[in-house]
This record gives sequence, C-alpha cells and structure tokens, in this order.
Amino acid sequence: MKIVLAVPRGFCAGADRAIEVVERALGIFGPPIYVRHEIVHNRRVVDGLRAKGAVFVESVDEIPEGGVVVFSAHGVSLAVRDRAADRGLRAVDATCPLVTKVHREARRHVEEGLHVLLLGHKGHAEVEGTMGQVAFGSMTLVSGPEEAQAVRVPDPARVAYVTQTTLSVDEMRDTVGILRRRFPEIRGPLQDDICYATQNRQAAVKALVKRVQLLLVIGAPNSSNANRLREVAEACGVAARLIEGVAGIDDAWFEGVQSVGITAGASAPESIVQEVVEALGARYPGSDVETLEIVREDIEFPLPKEVSGEA
Repeated sequence: MKIVLAVPRGFCAGADRAIEVVERALGIFGPPIYVRHEIVHNRRVVDGLRAKGAVFVESVDEIPEGGVVVFSAHGVSLAVRDRAADRGLRAVDATCPLVTKVHREARRHVEEGLHVLLLGHKGHAEVEGTMGQVAFGSMTLVSGPEEAQAVRVPDPARVAYVTQTTLSVDEMRDTVGILRRRFPEIRGPLQDDICYATQNRQAAVKALVKRVQLLLVIGAPNSSNANRLREVAEACGVAARLIEGVAGIDDAWFEGVQSVGITAGASAPESIVQEVVEALGARYPGSDVETLEIVREDIEFPLPKEVSGEA
C-alpha cells in the first residue's frame, strides 16, 4: 500500500491560537474556565481541555456570575457578548482573527446602508456568530448556488456579500459568480474571506487525489472545513471518507485499493494522523509513506491581551 500525506494538513493558526488561549486561561485564572461552544470541532481536543478543567457550555447563562468565559474560534454574536457582560463574566476572546475580519466587514457594510448576503451553511457556529453582528433583517444567509439564484434583497443596487471562512473554494466561486450576474453593483471583500488554511488544504487535496485511489479525511462530523475536503475529493472523482480516528476505518474501503491519501481538517491534531498512518501500516505491512507538499504555512496570530502577558 502506498500512503501519501497531504501537506499542509491539520491544525491551522486559528485553531492553535484558540487551544493555547484556553490553556493559558486555565493557568492564569485557574479552573474552571468556561468555554462557549467547542473551542474547535475535535473531540480529542475538547476532552483533553475538559480534563484540565475547561467546562464547555452552549449558553453563557450556564456560567456562574463572575466566571471566566472563552469565546470559541468560531466567534459569537454581539448578543452573546452583551449577555456575558450583563452577567459580570470575564470574557477572553479566542475568535479566529480571520473570522473577526468578516465580522468587521459585515458591520461596515450595514453601517453604509447595504444589505449583506452571508455565504455559509445554516446552523454552523461561525455563521450564527456572523449573523449576530448586525440587526435582524440586515443580513440574509445564502447557502449555495441555488439560493443565490433565488435570493431577494431590498435594493439590488445596495448589496454586499461576506463569506464563512471554511467554505469550498469552488462552490463559493460559483455562488459569487451568480450573485455578481444578478447584482452587478454588489460589493465584496478585496480578498476572499475563505481562510488561507481552508484554501491551502483544499488545494493539497486536489493535487493529492491525482495520485491515490482513496482519500481519508481526518476530522469531526461537524467540522465544516473537514467536510469540504471530503467534498473536494469526491468532486474530483475520488472516493473519500471522513473519520475521527482509527476506530472509524472500515477495511472494506480498501478492497482493490493500492494507494491511499490522508489529510486532516484544520481542527484535527497531528497525533491522530500518525495513529491512522500506523494503523494502516499494521494492516498492510511494507506500506510506503510519502508526503505531497503544496505550500508551507508559517502564519501565527497574536494572543488576546487577557492571556498574552501584555498589559
């Protein structure tokens, strides 16, 4: 069996930063530290932080007054921030800076009198946070090309768009193309809102699937960027399976397969990748392992002041 590992894969700078924020908050303030929503979409990461004293909640109302709350990498609405302040919570913001950029863009467009179209997936934590940056009715969610064809806005000459950072690059391009044809004056970001890590991992998959018969994507079922990696491979005509770890592997997938690729979503730790590689090596002795590097990432984001040690 030939095993080819995609590079880049796994943790992005935003995920690394969010996890470090929780760990530093635990060290500075002591447990328990409350985290609204999963800090990143990965069970092992969440369980590891829980063991250190992090408590994960879905509402700030679950947190005792005066407690410390960390907002997850996906971002939160203004209403959540206000509610945390009303309850006297000490907030530490682990929102990915690239998500924060989208929040600022959305608010600026609304302040300028534009109706905002948010390209994203209904129910995702990042989408809920972005929708909550502006007054109700100022933003409409568009979940793909079909909805782009049908969406209505108050004034076709006064419209803008922003996007969820973990979309499929190809789907986003198709959706934006439709919106630009329907609304020629639509305003959008100077550069794609889709984050560098999402774009890099999707590009790596496109290159990788040319060399393998099957792709394993390591990531959580609720991870948007991991699901997009699976979809990218399938769109290229290669079978792809989303797994959380070794336990998710089905031997039936490998019947007649001589080459398998492995990648990981931006919330998946490298330790799980190595466990999967070792498991395949044990199943198929003599397997060759190689890497396919598309781009080298060296991006780092600064920590919020509450845990950075800076005044």
